[in-house]
Amino acid sequence: MGTQHEVTSNQKLLNKYGNIAEPGFAYSQVWQYDRKDIKAPKWRIKEWDYYYIGTNDYGLCLTISDCGYVGTVSASLIDFNNKTQINKTAMKFFTMGKLNLPQTPDIGDIYSKAGKADFAFENNGKEIHITGVFEEFYDNLDPLLFDITLYDIPKENMVIATPFDKPKHFYYNQKTNCMKAKGYFTIKGDDYVLDNNNALAGLDWGRGVWTYNNTWYWGSLNSYLDDGRTFGFNIGYGFGNTSAATENMAFVDGKAYKLDEITFNIPQKNGKDDYMSHWTFTSNDNRFFMDFDPIIDRQDPLDLKIICMIPNQVMGKFSGYVILKDGTKIEIKDKIGFAEKVHNKW
Repeated sequence: MGTQHEVTSNQKLLNKYGNIAEPGFAYSQVWQYDRKDIKAPKWRIKEWDYYYIGTNDYGLCLTISDCGYVGTVSASLIDFNNKTQINKTAMKFFTMGKLNLPQTPDIGDIYSKAGKADFAFENNGKEIHITGVFEEFYDNLDPLLFDITLYDIPKENMVIATPFDKPKHFYYNQKTNCMKAKGYFTIKGDDYVLDNNNALAGLDWGRGVWTYNNTWYWGSLNSYLDDGRTFGFNIGYGFGNTSAATENMAFVDGKAYKLDEITFNIPQKNGKDDYMSHWTFTSNDNRFFMDFDPIIDRQDPLDLKIICMIPNQVMGKFSGYVILKDGTKIEIKDKIGFAEKVHNKW
């Protein structure tokens, strides 16, 4: 069993040296993040809000990021039945904090316009209103339009403060799973309606100063159990020194349950990762096991050699179980989520 240090006292995230004062995990925002406390150059600071809104038929990924020397506004639409994907990213350079991304995921608005994209993420502390347009999204002709409200936002989330093995480098992250979604998105003139019976959403809220060369693993699920309760999980590693805590957690009807260490068993073929074959996920304490059958590999690589962002975000079906702390066993079959391996030089 690895160390899982829960941080419960409210405190500033960084000490006077720009290092995390108390590394660990929490179920809410006990740390206060402030860009002014960072001791690294501002072009090294990375901040992003990434939303995934999905049903059993399609998934919509929306991101606004400020990674110092480059900011992005991106959208992806994945059709699980037809196994198709559309990925578009608009960039603007040397944003350096000018987007004023909120210092907490609990409240605050983001507006970003780049190229053909114009997005707004508005969070009043109770609901998150996501609206925008990406012109020339489909076949470089038709726009993507969306107007989505996220509500029933869980009070318990995965929050982690992780140092890197390098001074002034850290990752501060909240993953919010199983938010309910309503609204619509439009593509090719067709409206896709989201309602609270078919759509759930997750937020990946990240702030930090990363080392230059990184490979991380991340998996996420938002689903409904047969009895109508929501069930999800967040799993991953590669985000720095996780000796104080991992970011592995399960969520049942808004309540969070800490998990220990989980391994992504990605199949190999000819010495390379074979992303579209069957994966498994195992844990050191046997409380988490998942089979994963890929549907589609969402790829939107940027490779400029000195700078690269090469993701393999694989959408597929999870089947398996999670055993909660009290011994309750949650079993699932064919629930759509994703798992990824990402290599960045940034």
